[in-house]
Amino acid sequence: MKKQILAVALSASMAAGLSGVSVYAADDTYTIGICQLVQHEALDAATTGFKDAVTEALGDKVTFDEQNAQGDSNTCSTIINDFVSDDVDLILANATAALQAAVAGTSDIPILGTSVTEYGVALDLDDFDGTVGGNVSGTSDLAPLDQQAAMLNELFPDAKNVGLLYCSAEANSQYQVDTVKAALEKLGYTCEYYAFSDSNDLSSVVTTASSESDVIYVPTDNTAASNTEIINNICAPAGVPIIAGEEGICEGCGVATLSIDYYDLGVATGKMAVRILQDGEDISTMPIEYAPNFTKKYNPELCEELGVEVPDDYVAIGEEAEADDAAAEDTADTAETEETADTADTEEAADEGAAEEETAEAAE
Repeated sequence: MKKQILAVALSASMAAGLSGVSVYAADDTYTIGICQLVQHEALDAATTGFKDAVTEALGDKVTFDEQNAQGDSNTCSTIINDFVSDDVDLILANATAALQAAVAGTSDIPILGTSVTEYGVALDLDDFDGTVGGNVSGTSDLAPLDQQAAMLNELFPDAKNVGLLYCSAEANSQYQVDTVKAALEKLGYTCEYYAFSDSNDLSSVVTTASSESDVIYVPTDNTAASNTEIINNICAPAGVPIIAGEEGICEGCGVATLSIDYYDLGVATGKMAVRILQDGEDISTMPIEYAPNFTKKYNPELCEELGVEVPDDYVAIGEEAEADDAAAEDTADTAETEETADTADTEEAADEGAAEEETAEAAE
């Protein structure tokens, strides 16, 4: 809960007749409620990035109430209602269902969405122009869908039938497959929808899709992201490659993706939260922010298994992290070497000083 203690500080110079009053927030604390739809790599990274950015700016002045709905939109509503009852200062809604529950639950508490593909679709806004208004803003994980279609064409130019695999309960998944379908059909592919309602009918739908498709496209779909092992165990043995909407799905069951960095997306959302809580920025005027960078990535193990060759401008999933770890290790080794050298120099100087002192004493 926000505790605002405003103090008016009068300097000694004011007592001497100088004007001026300094008003400052002496001790502000904040509680942020985090409602995450389901646990999987992309959403986890967004939540972590958000918390890191807020904590870096506000330190121990912020407390997080982090809740996971385990993929149940009704549970999202329960979590949001608890946040409203507790009068939290801001709500992070991670994924579309969480955002929809938050918007239905309060029109007063600031709501920031993240990992939401298209806010106009998610909130059924006919006149969405990039700014939601009211008490809602946030960040979008929308990747260039036409470029994802172009990626499929680049890797599988001879394919004919593309299966569009998605959860029908996720409005933004429907938006993505509709958009990709239009782009793929312009490229000459025949596309077929394969929609599952939840994880219960996922296996049967994937089995059908893999038997009727040359390639499968999976958007940034939370149910798919939480069940990549099921998808992979059906599609990989059938020899059907998958182009994924984001890196986490690709790592689990895909061969390639054009993806954003969800941690960076969370960081951007966290910075928006700081501007609202600490700087008093009006959320109703804050436009939705988008990921600035997209990277072509591939799953080396699945590509090798399925005989998929990728161009040189693709980055292997995990390669960047390994490079960062190696760089960090090199930095640590360099620091250790320098520290050892400094210690040796100090010891050498001490030995030289002692020798000079002994020589002086002998001379006396």
